[in-house]
Amino acid sequence: MNKTRIITIGGTLLCAIGIGFFMQNAASDTGTAAAPIEPVARADFKPLSEPAFPVRNEPQQNAELVEPKPAEAAAMTEIVAPADPKSEPEAEIAKEVQTAALADTTLPGMPSEPEAPQVTCGIDAVATVDAGAMVKLDVTAPCLPGERVVVHHNGMMFTAATDDTGAMSTLVPALSETAVLIVEFANGEGAVATADVPSLMFYDRVVLQWAGDMGFELHAREYGAEYGSDGHVWSGAAREVTAAALGQGGFMTRLGDNVALAPRVVEVYTFPTGTASRSGDIALSVEAEVTAQNCGQDIEAQSLEVKSDGTLRTQYLTLAVPECSSIGDFLVLNNLVDDLKIAAN
Repeated sequence: MNKTRIITIGGTLLCAIGIGFFMQNAASDTGTAAAPIEPVARADFKPLSEPAFPVRNEPQQNAELVEPKPAEAAAMTEIVAPADPKSEPEAEIAKEVQTAALADTTLPGMPSEPEAPQVTCGIDAVATVDAGAMVKLDVTAPCLPGERVVVHHNGMMFTAATDDTGAMSTLVPALSETAVLIVEFANGEGAVATADVPSLMFYDRVVLQWAGDMGFELHAREYGAEYGSDGHVWSGAAREVTAAALGQGGFMTRLGDNVALAPRVVEVYTFPTGTASRSGDIALSVEAEVTAQNCGQDIEAQSLEVKSDGTLRTQYLTLAVPECSSIGDFLVLNNLVDDLKIAAN
């Protein structure tokens, strides 16, 4: 893996420790150290009242028109026949028919009242433990197909998207033995899932996260491995989770998508410290390629280090990237994250 190494290039490092820059076949410089920064650890519808339409009827013989009472004027016009014991049943029937007819009177062409919409779907998130102290996160949101979602876990954040059915599934490296994962959609809705991950005690984890297409990479060189060799683990050679589950070596997990809307990207290196088959050192470094998207800018990243004893350390990085004439070169930062010291088990 041939790379051009650039020395220092005016990087400002806001870390609790010194950051080393180096250039291949060149002398090393010392970065600037600053004070440590503390860890970051959602209409009702009312039917329209219908106006009354009086039915025009010619008065029958011996019938008299009765002025409707004010309270009844909006309901119907009432015809009352003279009191006649023999005609009372017929009059009552006529009255009931007329009342029913008036109640059914509607304006020609008036649209029917729409029904209130019924919300029948929600958001559900389920977390289950997987090999390598990983958590399988399954999200179902039938009303939110093809939507951007942000997953939060113990200070780590990355973006993903639901498919055309509103579902999403991904493997997340646990950063705490009681893993709480929060799923958040752009409309403010979301869900929470939890899982117990007791196996985390056997692993060390290092997280590098950033926003946008910043060109960052996390690299691990196990037991003195050279770039491009079998022991060089990075997103381009991530290795399978089974290697860690068997104590043979670490693996890299990349979450998020650079081309998504407002992306948040995470790279996580996991090493099975508690079950390692050999002793030695794991050299960890943060690298940043100079690209057309970041050249001549200040770029930022954050690291999270989770030790097998449960401790968590957070650091921040701000780096001045060289001008665009240097596109294709790489900045290499040592000591932003601690190398791992491994003892055989």
